[in-house]
Amino acid sequence: MPKVQRRTVDLSAYPELVVIYLGLRVNTWTGLKTLLGLGSKIANAVENQPNGLLRHENLIFSLFPPHIGMRQYWRDFDSLERWARSDPHRQWWQQFLRNSGGTGFWHESYSMQGGMEAVYDDIPNDIGFLAFAPQREARGKMYSARDRIQQGGEGHTSGPIQENELYPSDD
Repeated sequence: MPKVQRRTVDLSAYPELVVIYLGLRVNTWTGLKTLLGLGSKIANAVENQPNGLLRHENLIFSLFPPHIGMRQYWRDFDSLERWARSDPHRQWWQQFLRNSGGTGFWHESYSMQGGMEAVYDDIPNDIGFLAFAPQREARGKMYSARDRIQQGGEGHTSGPIQENELYPSDD
């Protein structure tokens, strides 16, 4: 009987590697249109090989309700953040945060330098970290991925959509 072929990887050339899982879940029938509309846009964005993106893989989490996603490997957090704050991603994110289109979105990031972070928007069930960790509103120091993963730098003041735009003060 043949032995199992075991392989591993040497990640020493990627000391700042960040892995991010992203998911889009259909919450209402209108969410199917949103999901289908984003599919080709995401494929085109990935085809353009954003600087720092090492690998992109599509995933299916469930068929009912439709819940698709992706796993991406980024050279470093700065590359991931730079792409997330540029078009077309910035436009998608701004549009989603104003109207989720019958869908829910989430991501979880894991950094070789230490730190993990996540956000869950309009996700009705507790999945991932939500299932076991204390839940907080994504406000203040919990608003931006940079602050949540504790990478330092600019933080929530320069995200794709400002916190005060999404949550205007009641003054």
